Amino acid sequence: MDSNTLLGVKNLKKHYEIAQGMFKPNIIVRAVDDISFSVNRGETFALVGESGCGKSTTGKTILRLTEPTAGEITFNGEHVEKLPYRRLRALRKRMQMVFQDPYASLDPKKTIKQILMEPLRVHKQFAEKERLQKIITMLEIIGMSEAYLNRYPHEFSGGQRQRIGIARAVILQPDFIIADEPVSALDVSVQSQVINLMLDLQKEFGLTYLFISHDLSVIEHMTDRVAVMYLGKIVEVAKTEDLFEAPKHPYTKALISAVPISHPAEKKDRIVLTGDVPSPVDPPKGCAFHTRCPYALEICRNNVPEQTIFDNGHTVNCHLFNNKEEENYATIHSH
Repeated sequence: MDSNTLLGVKNLKKHYEIAQGMFKPNIIVRAVDDISFSVNRGETFALVGESGCGKSTTGKTILRLTEPTAGEITFNGEHVEKLPYRRLRALRKRMQMVFQDPYASLDPKKTIKQILMEPLRVHKQFAEKERLQKIITMLEIIGMSEAYLNRYPHEFSGGQRQRIGIARAVILQPDFIIADEPVSALDVSVQSQVINLMLDLQKEFGLTYLFISHDLSVIEHMTDRVAVMYLGKIVEVAKTEDLFEAPKHPYTKALISAVPISHPAEKKDRIVLTGDVPSPVDPPKGCAFHTRCPYALEICRNNVPEQTIFDNGHTVNCHLFNNKEEENYATIHSH
């Protein structure tokens, strides 16, 4: 593993087995189905895709909030998937999570002081007298004051609650934070404030983010690299600017075409995908996207596409970019 790589995910799978009754075989839901990627120190790496594609499950599996079915997860060279509970708990001080719903992720029975004190107490950080000052300092960093310490979560707005959730993750000064749709439940006017707060915290504490979202306009603003997921698989990985300027996979093109225009004079050709997203219980044979792809070939229906790597590190899993198929390669570039 590269010395600059903080997180490595290799052939990760997370399957759920669901019982259907005494006389029926159990069904397998392939929520995450053999994905690989790496996150470098100090960068913001995004996982993007439609709801149900496996983004959030990937984040929870990396932290082992849910156990992986197969694959490797390495954090700073240490195999997370093999760690016994005690060592995993110690490692979680360095790997934290910001959850999607600021209303559900904070204990309604606890004050803000208690919520922010808990991670310091659990991980035995700082002396008793220092902890309160640490909490007050963290509140000031996120734009709140000491006066809020004895209030309860229901007394705050959604944006303020998410700031508290972020403070809870950052107070341990971790190396790595998984942000699972951290602004999707917030008003648009508040989203930018929370995003800017996360960027400021990244600079101040040297954080590395895995940013999970379906909002491509947010992804474009704050991430360095992007992995596009579809039906439990990664179909494309690229630097953010490369992905938005020259998307290669047909699914990525459709996602980017759906981003709302920022100015009335801007024109955009919308790519409308037909059909429904297949079920992860019974994914299509071959390329998972072929049932909705406007460029699908016969090979797509039967063979899983291999990864094609370009000079700039841009990767795509699509038969249209098989270098042996010059005609296919030209077809995708002509659209």
